[in-house]
Amino acid sequence: MSKNSPDADVTFIAALAELLNKNDLTEIAVKREYGEKDSLDVKVVKKPPQVIQAAPVSYAPAPVAAAAPAAAPAAAAPAAVALPEDPAQHPGAVTSPMVGTVYLAAEPGATPFVTVGSQVAEGQTVLIIEAMKTMNHIPAPRAGTVKRILASDGQAVEYGAPLMIVE
Repeated sequence: MSKNSPDADVTFIAALAELLNKNDLTEIAVKREYGEKDSLDVKVVKKPPQVIQAAPVSYAPAPVAAAAPAAAPAAAAPAAVALPEDPAQHPGAVTSPMVGTVYLAAEPGATPFVTVGSQVAEGQTVLIIEAMKTMNHIPAPRAGTVKRILASDGQAVEYGAPLMIVE
């Protein structure tokens, strides 16, 4: 780790992640020299998006004499094929402000900061992201209930990745 400000390094890494997304790249590797024996090696990698395929939907053929009931299964087809919404676009999404490793508790074996169904206050710590050996407390952006936890303990996350949903 460099002798320079960790905040400046975190800002630099966040800028690299933004550059990665803006230019539709999959990987960036940079060596930042601070002096003769002081440098920062950074590699930012974007995972390919997961493709979710809907299972094929089949319906039993409707009897020829009953034309009206045949319309009901056809109306239900769009709902059955609809893909789940992107959690990052959810209005209550808590997203990662940096690249790092997620920790759901203050230390191994400790009680998690929150669980599904927990009530949280705005600004309350909901998890920690370790970046460059610095533990960054991530606050709830608003008061509400934790509906989903999308990251697992010890998982590596990218800048902007959805971590949990608070409604």
